[in-house]
Amino acid sequence: MSVHSQLPLGLSTIEFMRKMRWFVFICIWLTGNFQPVLSGRLEETPTLGNTKTNPRVLSKDVFSGGFNYQIDQNHTVFLYEEDSQELYVGGTGFVFRIDASNWTRVIEKFPLKTTGQEQCQEGPCENVVTVIEKFQDSMFVCGTNGQNPQCWELFPSTTNQSQKIEESYDGIGISPFVYTQNSLLLTIDGDIYAAAPLDADGSSLQFRRKAGSRTNVWMYDSWVSEPTFISASWVQRKDDRDNEKIYVFFREKNSDHSPEADPWISRVARVCKVDEGGSKRFFQNIWTSFLKARLVCGFPDESLYFNRLQDIYVMHAEDWRDTRVYALFTSSWNSTAVCIYSIAMIESIFENSTFKGYNKDMPRLRPGTCVRNSRSLPQATLNVVKDYPEMTDWVYSLHYTAPFYVSSNNYTKIVVDRVQAADQHMYNVLLLATDSGKIHKVLEAGPEPFIISETHLSNSSTIQAMKLDSKKKMLVVGFSERISTVDLRRCQDYNNSCADCVLARDPYCAWTSSGCTSTVPQIEGIQNIMDGQISVCSAALKDQKAANRTKRETASPSEVNLRTVHSVPQGVPFYLSCPIDSYHAEYTWEYGGRSSPCLQMLSDCLHLIPSMAPENYGNYECVSKEKDYTKVVKRYQLTEQIVPEEMTWRRHIPYRRNDASALVPRIWIALTLTALAVWEIFR
Repeated sequence: MSVHSQLPLGLSTIEFMRKMRWFVFICIWLTGNFQPVLSGRLEETPTLGNTKTNPRVLSKDVFSGGFNYQIDQNHTVFLYEEDSQELYVGGTGFVFRIDASNWTRVIEKFPLKTTGQEQCQEGPCENVVTVIEKFQDSMFVCGTNGQNPQCWELFPSTTNQSQKIEESYDGIGISPFVYTQNSLLLTIDGDIYAAAPLDADGSSLQFRRKAGSRTNVWMYDSWVSEPTFISASWVQRKDDRDNEKIYVFFREKNSDHSPEADPWISRVARVCKVDEGGSKRFFQNIWTSFLKARLVCGFPDESLYFNRLQDIYVMHAEDWRDTRVYALFTSSWNSTAVCIYSIAMIESIFENSTFKGYNKDMPRLRPGTCVRNSRSLPQATLNVVKDYPEMTDWVYSLHYTAPFYVSSNNYTKIVVDRVQAADQHMYNVLLLATDSGKIHKVLEAGPEPFIISETHLSNSSTIQAMKLDSKKKMLVVGFSERISTVDLRRCQDYNNSCADCVLARDPYCAWTSSGCTSTVPQIEGIQNIMDGQISVCSAALKDQKAANRTKRETASPSEVNLRTVHSVPQGVPFYLSCPIDSYHAEYTWEYGGRSSPCLQMLSDCLHLIPSMAPENYGNYECVSKEKDYTKVVKRYQLTEQIVPEEMTWRRHIPYRRNDASALVPRIWIALTLTALAVWEIFR
């Protein structure tokens, strides 16, 4: 076959050879001048322009304190109370009491060696702490104890007494046999409510009142099917103590085994706090008030649901009806969603729905009613609870037609902070942990969620535990190798100008005479949390004598007169780079009255010049535009470098490397320029 028959359509042999020489030159230049360095993972960087799914800002250097374990931990649990000076951490064979004002300092260590090791025949035989709670007058701790669960009471050392560790309750039903098994625990008024397996294989899992001053109460076996308990919460009613409920959130196996049915169904159940179980004749030590309902998160009009409940955060309110439940769900199509519910809506279902499968007359006393003496409940009422505990109606979210937030990120944990902004209004901020060690800060304000920022905490491990300190505006985050604290008031990330601060829509931050600073109720600051429009900055800019600036502001005063100059020979490839400081902005390169789009490479915006020609020399500006705010991020001037005649293309061309070429992983530049070369040949 002839060479001509192999040529791209429309190319002569001479033209093809000329372009091939250009291509070979690029390849030689790439291999000679670039040492490929892969310094980031492209898939972990947000893509410019998508304001609905992208975090606006990537936060760096976020740690304000921390503690490193000597040995990596497979499982850790925290006990940390808001505004506390101490953190209790349970790991494998120990509980640490750590100073919250100096995170590297361990105040006290409680060794908890396995006492049941002789009974541990196979599998993990260590003692992994799974429970730490304040209970009665001590610190209550339970662990796997070599697959023979045990609980202890810890008494910290005082001036007059050394620490004490005393065996307490048998841990079966409170702690799992191995840490990977499902469990939860709640302490209320001196009683322990728990869900943990009764058998070593992880079976016989149900929610019980297990220990304390009151009667032990448990579930009827048929009420749930292979449950995974997620969370339990006591919602107090100050004006109606007898009607206080404990809400239990879990998922269970779907009884519908058809191929199109999801294998899991998410649930909310409730029991009355005053429930003492039934009489000796019927339902003794069994919940008389247990009811359950389906918890729906998805798109009801399309019958598309997120059915795998992953995590729960309950935000309590002064009026119990306003208490909100933030539920994190995953799906079979690798998406996650957050749905928001109110306790008032959940209660409405339990109080008004019919009972699924029950077609007879309703008993005089409605099943699930809270009464002080549950042992005296009528048989007819208990029969419905026993055989038909599920509600016919489903619990829908506040947004009903769709989840509050849907993402392709694999979130694993959620907490929610309530923040008073400079406008004196209260805003809710969701803090979502991903399976890759990141925290997303998501604003709940207006019709849609707004992803304020992404904080990358770890490259190697997932987040095992996460506690919010709302008073200190701090997250305490546990990894296998360390404990880290994260300041939620990252106002320095938007400190370039009033516009940058306002566009952030971060309730923790406001623009003042000192720049973008933490919101203080007594100090008036500039914010626009609802929509981020920068028109609110006009007065502030005048006060700061910024009226003489052009409409296009620079990124910071230090860059106003900073023009990076590069001297580059003709005929060589070259590129310019500027940092991306907002992933919600559009970036363009402007030069010689022309404009070209940004080529995103990780966290930088590039402009590629395949071969320097006379028309490529001059002034360049990297410009970002977000809403009604335009600014110059970076300026360059390219001048021609005269190459001595004796220099040939085979020798190393002596032009000065620039900071642009150092900002991005060079292997990606090499691949991009190679692609451009191929395109130049075949276009």
